[in-house]
Amino acid sequence: MKFLKKPLMAAMVGVSALGLSVAAPSETQATSAVPIDVWALRDVVNQVQISPDGKHLLVHINPSREGDYLLQIYKTDDLSTPFRTLAADPMEIISARWVSDNMIVGNAWEQKRNRVRRQEDDTRNYATYFYNLERNKFSQVNEDLAIIKTLPDEPDKVLVAAAEPNGTLGVDPLQRFRPRSYYKLDLRSGSKSLVLRGSRKYARILFDEDGNPRYAEGQDSDNKVKTYYRLPGESGWTQFGPEYDEDDHENLYRFLSGIHGIAGFHHENPNIAYMIDNREGADKASLWEYDFSTGQYIRELFKSEQSDVLGVGMHSIPGNDKLAYAVYPGAKYERHWFDEEEKALHDALMQQIPYAHQLSISSRSYDGRTMIVSNSGPRDPGSFWLVKDGQLAKLGSRNPLLNQDALAEVKYIRYKARDGLEIPGYITVPQGEGPFPLVVQHNGGPHVNAVQGYSEIGQLFASAGYMVFYPQNRISTGWGQRHFDAGYGEHGLAMQDDKDDGVKYLIEQGLVDPDRVAFFGWSYGGYAALVALSREEQLYQCAIAVNGVSDPAKSFRLGGGRAGSSAPKALIDWAERRGTIGINPIKEVEKVNIPLLMIHGDVDRRVLYYHFTDYKKAFQDAGKQGEFVTLEKADHFGNTLMFNHQQQLYTKVLDYLANDCGPGGL
Repeated sequence: MKFLKKPLMAAMVGVSALGLSVAAPSETQATSAVPIDVWALRDVVNQVQISPDGKHLLVHINPSREGDYLLQIYKTDDLSTPFRTLAADPMEIISARWVSDNMIVGNAWEQKRNRVRRQEDDTRNYATYFYNLERNKFSQVNEDLAIIKTLPDEPDKVLVAAAEPNGTLGVDPLQRFRPRSYYKLDLRSGSKSLVLRGSRKYARILFDEDGNPRYAEGQDSDNKVKTYYRLPGESGWTQFGPEYDEDDHENLYRFLSGIHGIAGFHHENPNIAYMIDNREGADKASLWEYDFSTGQYIRELFKSEQSDVLGVGMHSIPGNDKLAYAVYPGAKYERHWFDEEEKALHDALMQQIPYAHQLSISSRSYDGRTMIVSNSGPRDPGSFWLVKDGQLAKLGSRNPLLNQDALAEVKYIRYKARDGLEIPGYITVPQGEGPFPLVVQHNGGPHVNAVQGYSEIGQLFASAGYMVFYPQNRISTGWGQRHFDAGYGEHGLAMQDDKDDGVKYLIEQGLVDPDRVAFFGWSYGGYAALVALSREEQLYQCAIAVNGVSDPAKSFRLGGGRAGSSAPKALIDWAERRGTIGINPIKEVEKVNIPLLMIHGDVDRRVLYYHFTDYKKAFQDAGKQGEFVTLEKADHFGNTLMFNHQQQLYTKVLDYLANDCGPGGL
């Protein structure tokens, strides 16, 4: 395929052509070089996807600062104006995807409650909708369903299951083994028919591209994890592979990382699967071919010396199930290619798209001639591109008001912690010459993997002149079992030392002013920010905790994040160490020796609001210096925050850093 730098004139879809009318930014007193109102925007263009026949685009778009998302449909031969515009009032469309040439399926939500009753209790109602383009008919099912597979032989049906809140990032360590049932959803009638009912023994099912159940994982009564397979057309399961004891701490990485097991199936031989595993005591998980007929690993396809294989990708043309690449973390989510055609296409796109970084073909027509390419990275908040008949055109951006040239570069580093463990990390480097003031940025998990990419708040800090340091936790997945195991029971202890050691490393490199360092954290990072308040030696001038865990012991007692009394011992111990072993910030308020800014949403479903109110009372009773701000009707996750939430949050954080972070501000 030939790629031209000159895009199709007919496909030069700018902001206005996609129906976007973003209000001009207001005046602000913040010190960011970019107005706060620009940073505070919800994603403007959230998703673009091509229909399988290549004739239509769907665009999930927010046309105003404080409005709801809409679904716009364009004809690919006329991108000047939307062919259809859909809303879900009083609900808001939050996702959309083509499941056939004429059918779109997605989800919508509506804020209905003002109080969170228990952990993981959402204040929204959800629905699943489906839209028939040919009939111009919009229907909904009052359930939150996730699409598991499209069904090429049954275009009017899709394979679905009950959606998991926030994917697999919940606090329930047994979520992977919760039985999940699977249904065919009829897109003509809205009715469901059962395909497989989940059980403890067959809790999680993996289907092939034709909708055949092929792999199952579950538990027996003795807390042994077992795996099963079946070939296309078979009705029974056959056990294969070793069994893993959930009472054994050595297996926690396998259960909690979510990367081990079958990742896909061979496109020609149904007996062959692609397996991710760290076999025979290996530290890093690698990619293998596995033969169901013999019960043997055939060969190792790929391994990385510094990280785990996290997953695989198949050919980008729908219906072509050929293995294309393996994914592993490094400076970004790196790819090891198996398909030379797909690699050549990817390399050509990387050369054509400005600031190409984490680039993928997010959808493609059956004939391969039309595709949507998405990119994101340190200098691209997220962009969408149309390739049609060999020509390339930009369709839109998650934030079209940002000047990409002015965004900061992000660098991948590895440094030694005090016990010798090598820690991966990322630094966002502002304009100008160092040494810079530094903000240590830490988000949730703590075992969630993250790599170099676009961070809105990291870029916000950099635009205000701060270097940003984002370290990976020991215990974060993707860097091998020893890295994960090194964090067991080390919340607030060695895991906190790693952050301090990273700061010292950057100071030693001459990049950071040692008298101008602050700690900013969200969720588990908010917990780490509260731990930082009482460190000795103290490296920080202040700490900012957003939606932070202030009393993990209370969370454990109330059951949030607890595996349950009947759970395997290793998982109970894991939950307990998150709650009662290590530093509990609310018990440390007398030791606090730097200023604090604490911000919390009052309908936070993940870290309940009592973490804010209890800590505020203890802090003020101890006579310590701090500010406490509530974000009204704000939940825990970034995708739930509205423009006004982010505007309030970003304005306050930058003002605090500039004026109240230590003597004279940061």
